[in-house]
Amino acid sequence: MTVQFIEPDRADPRLAIERRYTMLVGGRSVAAASGRTIRRESPVHPGLVVGEFPDASAEDVERAILAARRAFDEGPWPRLSGKERAAYLYKISQAIRDHAEELALIESLEVGKTLAGARSEMNNCADLWQFAAGLVRGLEGSTHNALSEHALGLVLREPIGVVGVVTPWNYPLVIASERLPWALGAGCTIVLKPSEFTSGSSLRLGELARDAGLPDGVVNVVSGYGNPAGQILAEHPATDMVAFTGSQRVGRQIGAFAAPTIKRVGLELGGKGPVVVFADADLEAAANQVSRSIFSNQGQTCIAGSRLIVERRVAHEFVQRLEGLANRVTVGDPLNPDTKVGAFINPVQLGKVESYVKAGREAGARIVVGGERIGTNGGLFYQPTIFTDVRPDMSIVRDEIFGPVLAVQQFDTREEAIGIANDTIYGLSAVVWSLNIDNALQTIRGIRAGRCGINGQEGAAEMPIGGYKQSGQGRELGHRGFDEYSEFKSIHINMAPSRAWL
Repeated sequence: MTVQFIEPDRADPRLAIERRYTMLVGGRSVAAASGRTIRRESPVHPGLVVGEFPDASAEDVERAILAARRAFDEGPWPRLSGKERAAYLYKISQAIRDHAEELALIESLEVGKTLAGARSEMNNCADLWQFAAGLVRGLEGSTHNALSEHALGLVLREPIGVVGVVTPWNYPLVIASERLPWALGAGCTIVLKPSEFTSGSSLRLGELARDAGLPDGVVNVVSGYGNPAGQILAEHPATDMVAFTGSQRVGRQIGAFAAPTIKRVGLELGGKGPVVVFADADLEAAANQVSRSIFSNQGQTCIAGSRLIVERRVAHEFVQRLEGLANRVTVGDPLNPDTKVGAFINPVQLGKVESYVKAGREAGARIVVGGERIGTNGGLFYQPTIFTDVRPDMSIVRDEIFGPVLAVQQFDTREEAIGIANDTIYGLSAVVWSLNIDNALQTIRGIRAGRCGINGQEGAAEMPIGGYKQSGQGRELGHRGFDEYSEFKSIHINMAPSRAWL
């Protein structure tokens, strides 16, 4: 049995639309001052340009930063009531819903993900904005009225200021929506820099925010490369914080760029998520979730469960279930409703995955299924791949591959499973499957990861997300998401007559 491939349809009329974008700076649509652009070719249809974005220079980015600075220092946004800021966020949420099909198609064409998956993501984006809007009116500080008979303490929440947000290519609008509404709700102003591969949906988001009436300069969106655009956001003295989602390598650079100005840095830097499956688990449900987690979006997901840690006495049966599911996955045309797995973002990422698979083979791991490219005409498609007989020192176990490659390890005791799960520099996500809730809770409490699940892996706007160890720092979403973009000012009020010092 082999993976089914659905050939991309180059005659699809949705491919014929010309998509040229402008940046948003200070409320105005602008091109790069140099006139240079970045042409994004489809990862599915070789040679087809699906987006053309301005290539921002350092001067372009600085103009955006200064527009955000003016909007924060002189504009109304930080001084609006929570009720007024929330109203804008609600409007943006509705605008995303109204343009969901357009935004989903943009992301499907630029990322190579399935259109069905992108549609679901747009609904999630709208929900994130709506949820954050609902919390803005409840933002509060605190009071301390037991300091003494004649003293009162106030702790005021204030926005941190101008925030540079740098987002990756795998979930462009979702990750922007995990950060922007919380930063805006706290009263900050923003310069957003999406990936140079997938800038279209973020540039459109800027236009939708402007059309919703957001004051000029509150949200600015620039497109371009990490150097100079992302670097300028991190090192510029007029930004008060930089929030980055991406690789560890770039995250370290962002931290170094930000260090001279001592600005706050929020980082989400990927993971190597363990999925622990006990013998008493619902194996059918677990197999479905494991396969979806690692194979959907071509495995290009930071919280993908890429390390399966399964109890030895059911390991053979469970891997057989996964093999059957992998062989039923349809790979190919993202615009076809029957497709479950689309294309890689670019040839470099596909080559990286191929090199890891080769290294795994050469190190002695056994491929149960997959391990090869699939399709014709130069498309960036790859088979869902499962490795067994792996050792903990292998690169396919240690490194974030960012592809549909699953490494299977086995355990006999809960303590052993926890030890295997924690044997990593990462700590972004983890999932435990067991029908014994005490066992599941004891296991998940022992695993050092920030975004965890028991008998499933779901996200919710209500829950904070973020990593342990080298998976990053800071927390997004939920009530705590606003703290990331807030400063807290302590005020001691003395109501007693002052005493002479001398």
